[in-house]
Amino acid sequence: MTVKVAIAQINSTVGDLAGNRAKIVEFARRAAAEGADIVLTPELSLTGYPPEDLLLREAFYAKTAEAFDALTADLATLNGVHVVVGHPVLQEGKRFNAASVIADGKMLGTYRKHDLPNDTVFDEKRYFSSADEPFVFDVKGVRFGINICEDTWSQHAPERARKAGAQVLLVPNGSPYHMRKQHLRQEVMRANVMVHGMSLVYANLVGGQDELIFDGNSFVLDEKGEVCARLKHCEEDLQLIDFENARPLHGAIAAELPVEAQVYKTLVLGVHDYVVKNGFPGVIIGLSGGVDSALTLAVAVDALGADKVRAVMMPSPYTAEISWLDSRDMVQRIGVRYDEIPIAECFAAFRNTLADEFKGLSEDTTEENIQARIRGTLLMALSNKYGAIVLTTGNKSEMAVGYCTLYGDMAGGFAVIKDIAKTLVYRLCDYRNTLSDVIPKRILTRAPSAELRPDQTDQDSLPPYEVLDAIMQMYMEENRSIAEILAAGYRQEDVERVTRLIKINEYKRRQAPIGIRVTHRAFGRDWRYPITSKFRE
Repeated sequence: MTVKVAIAQINSTVGDLAGNRAKIVEFARRAAAEGADIVLTPELSLTGYPPEDLLLREAFYAKTAEAFDALTADLATLNGVHVVVGHPVLQEGKRFNAASVIADGKMLGTYRKHDLPNDTVFDEKRYFSSADEPFVFDVKGVRFGINICEDTWSQHAPERARKAGAQVLLVPNGSPYHMRKQHLRQEVMRANVMVHGMSLVYANLVGGQDELIFDGNSFVLDEKGEVCARLKHCEEDLQLIDFENARPLHGAIAAELPVEAQVYKTLVLGVHDYVVKNGFPGVIIGLSGGVDSALTLAVAVDALGADKVRAVMMPSPYTAEISWLDSRDMVQRIGVRYDEIPIAECFAAFRNTLADEFKGLSEDTTEENIQARIRGTLLMALSNKYGAIVLTTGNKSEMAVGYCTLYGDMAGGFAVIKDIAKTLVYRLCDYRNTLSDVIPKRILTRAPSAELRPDQTDQDSLPPYEVLDAIMQMYMEENRSIAEILAAGYRQEDVERVTRLIKINEYKRRQAPIGIRVTHRAFGRDWRYPITSKFRE
């Protein structure tokens, strides 16, 4: 007997109960039209994931229960189709992360998550209680069990499902993206699920939720761990897989993208969902003629369309002519609205106002930061006037060492490349130009500069980015000690300088806008270092 299992890789929005319900119904009906017996949706598909402190409000559970009942009625016409829906449950004062099976207008049963992740970006123990009862149901003689996401990262819950009779494990997921995450998922599933002789259907959420991006990449493994199907990266998708006697037959396997293509597509999805889901009419970007703003502009246009993007060049007395020329070149290639607002008069006004206060003092970073803050003020004024959100253009390398200005280039609503190291910025620009040549070559070859004083380059005050990024990765992302970094061959001067800058600039990062996470450790919700600290190792 053949059982057809559909993976509904959907993009839910946190709190949009009506919209998420409609999407589940749409995908279930499409799957039913193709003959599906089971439709598997992602973790907390009805509410969106993660709902965070919405989960502490009883009204949230009440409204979710209403939406679940309405969804059950919506699906009643899909005769014989079993739809697995993720939703939070409040029972006897305890909160659970759950997945229920709906069929023929009824709820057949509910599985409640056992393993609650409480590291990196996850803090589910803040919200949920753990449960330990397996749930298995029968379709055409095949026994299907349910685990939820983290359950399959250890052997306890899969083993419980197997002992309860499961032959196939259905796994709703809310697994956020980071580079090389897909290989890790599959390796862990092989280690913890295949050992029990079960095949697995892994349905992952897709879409942006604040700084987290859920990449989809849902897949099916047979009982030996072989990939039998894989869905698309960072796109909604629907695929049906045939099971014969609990063994999956091979379906479509989406191509595995190179890391630059993965990351670029992730950034595009993140910008699109943050802007659209929050109702902004468009975005504004301060264009400098440099590589960071060029990448941000390209991502924004690919995410939203040129008509939703506005670029503003704000030259200072130190802006090089080639920066003007390269900015004009790029906006012509990419087709966005472009304006130039010189800041020389504003800068002169600030200098005049502060002349008595600064009398006898030499110019330093104070005057440099005034220029950045003038630009930030102008961009936020345009944002206030027109409603468009400002996308900041600072990269991870700059954020790490504080090579950025509070209330200046850090001013804005969403930090697109906040988790992109400078060396990766260049790789992403090169990748984008393979699709169409939108970033002028000179932007990619000239020395990076803030252009806030004469003849300035980034390397005047920072180690080469290849060195800075390597030290940052080892210290910040990998938690390596200073001694270990030195042993890897980096100069003591560079290591001590970079690690010191990372620590003392935490106060800036706490005031930065949120941004898209693409590494396994980004500045933000999975980097929580104290601002006030004397620890120096």
